[in-house]
Amino acid sequence: MASFAPLQRLVIAIAVLASFVTFLDGTVVNVALPAISRELGGGITTQQWVVDAYLITLSALILLAGTVSDAYGRVLVMRIGLIAFGVASLAVAAAPDPLVLIIARALQGAAGALLVPSSLALITATMRADVQSRAIGVWTAFTTAAQLVGPLLGGLFVDFLSWRFVFLINVIPIAVNLVLLSRLKLPEHPSGRRVDWWSGALCALGLGAVVFALIEQPLRGWGSPVIWVPGTVGVVLFGAFLWRQKSSTSPLLPMSLFRVRDFAWGNLATLFVYAALSLNGFVIGVYLQQGAGLPATAAGLASLPMTILMILVSSRAGAWAGRFGPRLFMTAGPLIMAVGAVMLLFVSEDFDYWWQVLPAMIVMGLGLSLTVAPLTAAILGAIDEAHSGIASAVNNAVARVAGLLVVAMISTIVGGTLNLAGFHSAAVVTAALLVLGGVVSWIGIRRNPAEEADAADR
Repeated sequence: MASFAPLQRLVIAIAVLASFVTFLDGTVVNVALPAISRELGGGITTQQWVVDAYLITLSALILLAGTVSDAYGRVLVMRIGLIAFGVASLAVAAAPDPLVLIIARALQGAAGALLVPSSLALITATMRADVQSRAIGVWTAFTTAAQLVGPLLGGLFVDFLSWRFVFLINVIPIAVNLVLLSRLKLPEHPSGRRVDWWSGALCALGLGAVVFALIEQPLRGWGSPVIWVPGTVGVVLFGAFLWRQKSSTSPLLPMSLFRVRDFAWGNLATLFVYAALSLNGFVIGVYLQQGAGLPATAAGLASLPMTILMILVSSRAGAWAGRFGPRLFMTAGPLIMAVGAVMLLFVSEDFDYWWQVLPAMIVMGLGLSLTVAPLTAAILGAIDEAHSGIASAVNNAVARVAGLLVVAMISTIVGGTLNLAGFHSAAVVTAALLVLGGVVSWIGIRRNPAEEADAADR
């Protein structure tokens, strides 16, 4: 970050650390799920809830938190979020049973929702033009890295300490960030903007009820009132949330953004691609331990090739997308990833990581590296700078909701048990989602918005 001024470097460091802990905790848990299930019980249903309790509150409240950040001050909201996240992490680590663990995970997600939009808002409030773009690029790189290295860190803690220590990884970066925040002297001017609490409640309750129905449905069936009643109520409440966004004077989700072609289609592609990534991350982390018998660290290392390729290729893909437009890369990247997902069908009872999993991870990593930076550039580049913060928050919310819904449906996807047949079913669904992401990008994303603007001027 040598090209940034000292204040800008401090802001970027704070923003990266705040978001890093949030995204890390979303993926670090995957390799800990078998250990959690062995100690606390509950099987695949508990495993789903451990992941989705966090994603429900994070996804549902991230847009509300953006408004709260504007209304009450970004530094204050971030400080509250960091402290709350730390306390919730301690509660997760000390949980004596699945219920307490799930409640604490939901509180973690709520605290995490305060961190992501306020961190981006700090960047957009203190930087402009190309400096802001580069800062967002740094932020995106580190948050993506957090999602990819999470399984490896989780595996090390599970194998050499305990699954409980997985949730204490964040204590040190949280403490460091609180110190950095105390050094950040920014003139805060809370906007006094009205916070639409009702919309936040409708979104959270709607998503929560739908996810409850999806997770519990394999156990009870759609005919059970315990399933169809909350499922129906959840759909109605979420529909009311969307309707309220059209009439609200201070919407959490400005529907006008979706009239911008690249933003709308880019978020639809995000929905499919990140659903596939969440599904793949869950089944890889769990099956390689429960099915293939690998230790947690080895299961975490399975996705390391994707991280390495992201580091080596992602920045170049961003530069190529700036030159040739994002459409080609947003199409080719998911399709290459789909090939990698299909290659996981070679996994057999006679398990061999080097021949059955590693090649698939390399191909998926290459596709992911070609996808992430162009996808981010297409979505944020389609929206003017004044709305870049909310545009990024919306895209993050879409990615989290994608993961939330697909994890809720895992029991249905794998047939109730994550055995070899279930693993193969998940690989097929992952590939199908990625193909949809590539097709949507090809249909919806313009080849190069800059070229089209130049052509219009001529």
